Amino acid sequence: MANDSSPIPTSVDLVQRADEELLAALGYKQEFKRAFSPLEVFGIAFSIIGLLPSIASVLFYAIPNGGGPAMVWGWAVASIFILLVGMSMAELASAAPTSGGLYFWTYSLSSPRWRNLLCWLVGYANTIGSISAVASIDWGCAIQIMAAANIGSGGSFEATAAQTFGVYAAIILSHAVLCCLGTVVLARLQTVYVALNVLLCLAVIIALPAATPVEFRNTAKFALWDFTNFNGWPDGYAFILSFLAPLWTICSFDSSVHISEEASNAATAVPWAIVLAIFIAGVLGVAINMSLAFCMGSDMQALYDSPQPMALIFENSFGKKGTLALWAFVVLVQYMMGSSMLLAASRQTFAFSRDSALPFSRWLYRMNGYTKTPVNTVWYDAILALVLGLLVFAGDQAINAVFTISITGLYIAYAIPISARFLGTNNFKPGPFTLGIFSFPVALISVLFMLFLGTVFLFPTTPTTTVQDMNYTVVVLGGVMILSLAWYFFPKYGGVHWFTGPISNIESKALAPGDSPARSSEGSSAESEKKSAAGETNEVVDG
Repeated sequence: MANDSSPIPTSVDLVQRADEELLAALGYKQEFKRAFSPLEVFGIAFSIIGLLPSIASVLFYAIPNGGGPAMVWGWAVASIFILLVGMSMAELASAAPTSGGLYFWTYSLSSPRWRNLLCWLVGYANTIGSISAVASIDWGCAIQIMAAANIGSGGSFEATAAQTFGVYAAIILSHAVLCCLGTVVLARLQTVYVALNVLLCLAVIIALPAATPVEFRNTAKFALWDFTNFNGWPDGYAFILSFLAPLWTICSFDSSVHISEEASNAATAVPWAIVLAIFIAGVLGVAINMSLAFCMGSDMQALYDSPQPMALIFENSFGKKGTLALWAFVVLVQYMMGSSMLLAASRQTFAFSRDSALPFSRWLYRMNGYTKTPVNTVWYDAILALVLGLLVFAGDQAINAVFTISITGLYIAYAIPISARFLGTNNFKPGPFTLGIFSFPVALISVLFMLFLGTVFLFPTTPTTTVQDMNYTVVVLGGVMILSLAWYFFPKYGGVHWFTGPISNIESKALAPGDSPARSSEGSSAESEKKSAAGETNEVVDG
C-alpha cells in the first residue's frame, strides 16, 4: 500500500487557498504575495491616519474656525459620521475584497445602463483622491521639517516656497524608492508604524499637560466653549469648516481595500481594519485635541499666524530642545504615513490599469519580476503627486487645496458604490462583516454626510476672496473629472466605445458581489481585442 507523501495543508494554507478562490470568483488571478497579516492590514489604515502628525498638519483649519471647541467637539461629532462611512465601506469590502475596490463594487452593484460610466468616474475620483492624499501628507511632512529648522534657528530661518518644494520632492522620491520594495518588507513595516503612532499619541496626551507652564494653561471654558472665528463666516458654518481637520486626518481608510489582494483572510481582515482604525483614531483624536486645547495658551492670533501651530504649542510647553526631540518623531511618523499612502495608491492605480481605464495602462499593468510589486504604478503616482506640489507657487491656498481634494475626490468614490448597493439592480450578498438591518440607515446617513461636506469644502475659506485666496479644489478636481469624462465620450477612441468595466483575467467564470456573473474569459477576449485596438491591452511582465 503506497504511502501518501503529500503534505497536510496547514491553517495558513487553507486561508491562502480560500483567499485565492474568493479572488478568482471575483474574476482575478492571484498576482501579489499575500504577506499582510490582519494586524498589518490594520496597520496600513492606521498608519495612513497617522493621528498626531496629521492633526499637526491640519490644525490651521480648526484654530480659525472655532479654536478649542472646534478642535474637541468638531472632532468628536465628525468622527461619529466618519465611522458610519467606514462601516458602510467595510460591508462592501467584506463581500468583494479586491484591489479595485470602489470602482469594482460600483460596476457590480449599479444598474446595467449606468455601470460603465459610474465605474469610470469612481475609478478616476479614487485615483486623483489617493494621489492628492499622497501629496497632502508629504506636503505636511515638508512643512514639519521646515518648522523644525525654524525652531532650531531660534526663528531666524523662514523657508521659501522653493525650499519647501525641494524638501517635498525629496520626500516623494524617497517614498517611491521605498514602495518599490518587496511585499514582505512593506508588510513588516506596518507593525512598526502602528507602535510609533500609538506611543507618540500617548506621549503627547500625558506629557503635554504635565510640561505646560501655568501661563499657557487654559480654563475649561476657554478650551471647550469660547469660540474663535478669524475667517468671517457665521459661527455655525465656521464650525462645519473645522470638520476638514478630522475628515482629512481620518480619511483614505480605503487603503486597506487596495491591499486586499496582498492580505491574509481579506474578507474579514480588511473590513475590521477599516472600522477599528477609524474608531481608535476617533477616540485618541479627542484626547489629543483636548490636551492641545487646554495647553495651547490664549493667544489664538499667534497660533493662527504661525506656519505650524502645533510646533509653537510644543515649544511653549517643552522648550526648544524638548520640542525638537519630540518633533523628530512627529516628522518620522508623518513620513511613514506618506510611504503607506503611496503604497495603497499604487495598488489602486495598478487595479484600474488592469482594466485598461488609465492612460498608459499597458505600461502601468506590469509586475516587477524581482520585487513582485507594481513598480511602474508607484512611480506614476509619485510623479503626479510631485506635479500637484507645484501648486505651492500659486499661493498658500492653492497648495492647501491638495488637502480638500483628497477628501472630496475620495468622498465621490466612497458615496457612489455605497449608494449603488441600494439603488442599483443587484442581489448583494454580504460577507463575514455585515450590519444587518442597520445597513440601509447607516448607508443613508453616510452618503448624505459625504454629499454635504463634499459641497462645503468646495467653498473658499473666507466669504470675500481673491484669485490667490480662492479654493483651487474646484479647479484641480473639477478639471480632472471633466477631462476623464471628455476621454470617456471622445469620438471613436473614447472609453464609451471600449471600456466595459472590470475584466476577468483568469479562465474560470467570475462572480461579482451582487451575484451577477462577470464576464468569462471568452467575453474578456472580445473586450481585450477592442482595447488592443485602442492600444491598451493589459500584460504582466517580469523586470
